[in-house]
Amino acid sequence: MRAAALALLAPLLVGASEPRLVPDVSQTQVDIAYSFTGAELLLFGAVLYPGGRAAAPGTEVAVVVKGPSEPLLVREKAKVAGVWVNHASERFRSVPSFYAVASSRPLDRLVSQRTAAIYELGIDNLLLSPANGAGAAEQARFEAGLVEMKRRAGLYAEHVGSVTIREGVLYRATVPIPARVPVGSYTAETFLIRDGRVVAAATRDIVIDKSGFERFVATSADRDPLAYGLVAVALSLLLGWAAAIGFARR
Repeated sequence: MRAAALALLAPLLVGASEPRLVPDVSQTQVDIAYSFTGAELLLFGAVLYPGGRAAAPGTEVAVVVKGPSEPLLVREKAKVAGVWVNHASERFRSVPSFYAVASSRPLDRLVSQRTAAIYELGIDNLLLSPANGAGAAEQARFEAGLVEMKRRAGLYAEHVGSVTIREGVLYRATVPIPARVPVGSYTAETFLIRDGRVVAAATRDIVIDKSGFERFVATSADRDPLAYGLVAVALSLLLGWAAAIGFARR
């Protein structure tokens, strides 16, 4: 009976012996106004060790900030008769609109390829969910194009060495948020890594939304798209008329 009880309690005892993360972020709400030029998220926290024991050597931290997923159609252009036209396309069911990872060391030195794939640590390990059922080579080509497009827009990034750890207990990371970041609900997930494996993880939620006049315009477009379209056309005609009068007076 005692042996059976110990066997049942073993997983709980192992879990209790592992450290625990207590994360936080500098901003849980990022407001995008007309003057928004980007922001810098500060992610920080502490590693709590059971029984108050000392920090284990070799403790590393990686932080992943991920935006809401969205379906995406990627088109490939080709030159036909001297003209660039849409040649082929690949549809993806679920693509993170934003992805940034910050780590204390290069990811390939922290975890194995298998572990990185399980936790989607690193841009190359994102599960992009292609929907067209194309061949492996074509699928890889479109995935590479999608990632490169997101990189150029500043929406996919890896920040090696931007996580600092003090005495294996306190950590601090910074993740830049570009000006053209999509709005929505984001997650900031912190991974505690030791000896090549993830021993603890914790998540905080972040909301990025429009504010001020931008919020009013976006809300109006969602609630009454017909009225929004008519107002937009009327404003365009009015501005065009005013510009024509101004040039005529010159």
